[in-house]
Amino acid sequence: MTITILENARLFDGVSADCPTGMSVAVEKGMIREVSDKAITASDAHRIDLGGRTLMPGLIDLHIHAYASDVNFQRVDAMGPAHRTAHAVRMLGHALDCGFTTVRDIGGGDWSLWRSIEEGLIRGPRFLYAGRIVSMTGGHGDMRQMSVDGHHDHGFCQCGQANSLTVIADGVDACLTAVREEFRRGAHTIKIMGSGGVASPTDPIWMNQYREDEVRAIVGECIERRSYASAHCHPDSAIRRCVEFGVRCIEHGTLISDETAAFVAERGAYIVPTMAIIFALRELGPSMGFPPESQEKLDFVFDQALSGMDRMRNAGVKIGFGTDLLGTTYTRQCTEFEIRSEVFTPIEILRQATSIAAEVLQMEGKLGCVAADAHADLIVVDGDPLEDIGLLAQNSRALPLIMRGGEIVKNSL
Repeated sequence: MTITILENARLFDGVSADCPTGMSVAVEKGMIREVSDKAITASDAHRIDLGGRTLMPGLIDLHIHAYASDVNFQRVDAMGPAHRTAHAVRMLGHALDCGFTTVRDIGGGDWSLWRSIEEGLIRGPRFLYAGRIVSMTGGHGDMRQMSVDGHHDHGFCQCGQANSLTVIADGVDACLTAVREEFRRGAHTIKIMGSGGVASPTDPIWMNQYREDEVRAIVGECIERRSYASAHCHPDSAIRRCVEFGVRCIEHGTLISDETAAFVAERGAYIVPTMAIIFALRELGPSMGFPPESQEKLDFVFDQALSGMDRMRNAGVKIGFGTDLLGTTYTRQCTEFEIRSEVFTPIEILRQATSIAAEVLQMEGKLGCVAADAHADLIVVDGDPLEDIGLLAQNSRALPLIMRGGEIVKNSL
């Protein structure tokens, strides 16, 4: 197989703000074979001169829902699996075109979608998934309206299948069964609903969800699988208790306090804020049919979103990069960079979308870095993203080259 050598690069390795110039990176069989400050010798190499442009790890979005084809979850299920899959195809293709070479589907993604990407039937990023989200009855994953009688509604399977993205489980035994089933189906992590949320119709956003014994049982099962538990949490109390009970990664964390942020940092847990969806729905929600009760909850969260990230930053929390975009808002994936720039420096955001994200995925040294023996997931930036993070907010216009697993998916050099 031909070796590809990327030459004359200014290299951001995913961590260091000191970016050396004149670097060369050799790629072979989908992996980075060598990184050198000298010319790399290879007789049969395909050489690409980057002209001093910035070479860096491919971006990682830790919070997507590939099958979430509408902002209204009642319509997501009503449109059927073909519609959800068609949405996933366009969403994943767009993500790859924007330089996201890895995504974590944190609710709904499945083995079939992963396999389709692996076989090249669908053009998309490296795909890790949590399977169906585990929710309690009446929790954030239970999208049934109050008018639905759960005891007699034949649309709700008593084995726990509530909708296309969620499984309902109440009690320790049912939670363990649900978790084991998602791992059986190839899940890389497990996500639970640890609090109320914006999109669900019947639970207040301040509500803590799942008992301590249920959360600890789920966490223990994840550890036995050498994986980890993530939890959807908006309110401060939910964040605190989930981390205390062993949850490793908090999704959103929007309403966090200074005290809880310090606690999360002390425990070494991660938080993945998702600003892009909050800002998108604030602007577009009513026109897109976002339910009024959900829009009211969104407005409450919006007012504290940026200050929550500031608290995380001040406390030294390890922060990952996520977007959580639903329906046609997927085109706003890159706006996350500009929104975060209100709080974070460019180098902080770059680490969130590369090396820290790889830590969350338990794939440090393989993703989110430019190093020998890492996956050859790389992007080239026409400019300096450490000075101007807005270069990554241009929907790939500043990315002349994108490589995923050693395959060049874009090259306009």
